Amino acid sequence: MNRSRLLRAVGLLICLQLAVSLGMGCRRPTQRLPRILVSPKGLTHSFWLTVKAGADSAAREFGAEIIWKGPSLETDVAGQIAIIEDYINKKVDAIVMAACDEQALVPVIQKADAAGIPVITIDSGVQSEIPKSFVATDNIAAARKAAEVLCELIGQEGEVACIPFVPGAATSIMREQGFKEGLRAYPKVKLVAVQYSQSDVATGMAVTENILTAHPELDGIFAANEPGAIGAGQALISRGLVGKVKLVAFDAAPNEIQALESGVIQALIVQDPFKMGYLGVKYALDVLHGKPIPPRVDTGVYVVTKQNLNSPEIQRLLRPMARG
Repeated sequence: MNRSRLLRAVGLLICLQLAVSLGMGCRRPTQRLPRILVSPKGLTHSFWLTVKAGADSAAREFGAEIIWKGPSLETDVAGQIAIIEDYINKKVDAIVMAACDEQALVPVIQKADAAGIPVITIDSGVQSEIPKSFVATDNIAAARKAAEVLCELIGQEGEVACIPFVPGAATSIMREQGFKEGLRAYPKVKLVAVQYSQSDVATGMAVTENILTAHPELDGIFAANEPGAIGAGQALISRGLVGKVKLVAFDAAPNEIQALESGVIQALIVQDPFKMGYLGVKYALDVLHGKPIPPRVDTGVYVVTKQNLNSPEIQRLLRPMARG
């Protein structure tokens, strides 16, 4: 064996030994994937876990590293600001975010823009033209639909209450607005109470108890997100008012679906959080690659009842992990 062939054989042997010890093959260094911070308003609710599934799916399909980090509570505005500032300093390539507060997050969005980091907002936007796209439900139209459904359930007359979640959160503001607008078509339906759940089940239950005490003739409730819906449902169960007081709620967490099946909730206004996460990451990558993206995308809304719960379209929507 000549010297050249011997050196090649030794090099191959060293490479194989390294492959065994490191658990990897001999390959050329690969190009670094774009790093995208995806910052939801919270981490625990089923809605945000589905957003993450969509973001992860897009990252696998199009090639990106996802950093999933948000505040533990949707009311922790300062916490979300600190997270985003931290990753601006760490020079992520793009930011996809659902803002805890539509105004308070504007300065940090400006910092990202000044640093050349594109921002995509999903679900809950900001009062700024800086984000390259806003991917979300048309919350006003969806809440109008919730008002229509609730009013039909109570026979188009009676007393109803609205339970939004966090004052200052764009989605909460829009859902409250849309619900009030929808009620205008039903002059015999009176809105007697608006109280916030603070995106907390226990608070949602407490404010529902307060509303029921103040308005014993209440006919219906609109709960604008998952924790408010579960809290309201628990209050109805404890008071023996299941079915008597109609409950229409946003989102489709497993416990909300169970409440729908058992008759505690009569209808769910269901978004497509998987699509929000998926398109948020896809559009962030499109911007990085110089591709045009739409400034606003409506991801759609569906009314889910006990009657259509098992239809193929609704099951596809309710089982988003299978789509990823």
